[in-house]
Amino acid sequence: MSTQMLDGFPKDLAVGDLAEGSVTLTVDAAVYPLEAVYGAAYIFIDRCFVLLDRPKAGSVSVTLADKKGAADADALRRMAGEFANELLTQAWRQKIVEENRVILETVTTQALAGAAARPVSSEPSLDDLASFDFTEESFDDPLGIAMSWEEKYKKKTPTEAASEASSEGGASGAKP
Repeated sequence: MSTQMLDGFPKDLAVGDLAEGSVTLTVDAAVYPLEAVYGAAYIFIDRCFVLLDRPKAGSVSVTLADKKGAADADALRRMAGEFANELLTQAWRQKIVEENRVILETVTTQALAGAAARPVSSEPSLDDLASFDFTEESFDDPLGIAMSWEEKYKKKTPTEAASEASSEGGASGAKP
């Protein structure tokens, strides 16, 4: 096992294994919540094998192994650096969510409540509609355009059609 310290990382926080093509980071659980570690690890599962371990209370060990195999020291350093950056990003997101939890829950509750159907008792029922008398109210139709669909498109008898044709022809004053 050829482990080595990675340049740019504090001693014992990041150790690379060139033979295995992996890097192990030790994360302080008091600084980074476990949810942040999970979030950062999830980002890396498409390109690395990820192993999480708790070697001692108060710390989490994260081992990232490149899926392509052995990697050089620069590749391991980049992988560790990217993971450290993603870990910080996930911890910050977690903190924002915690600080804004009440607002998020309030907005979500209001959105879902607005999308819910009204209580059945507030809407008129079909029984109410059946008992409603439509003839009591007066209806003004000054343009004479109010007509039911049945009246407008009903099939005309031959007598009605001839009568209508003669009245239209007589109104224009010219008969063919």
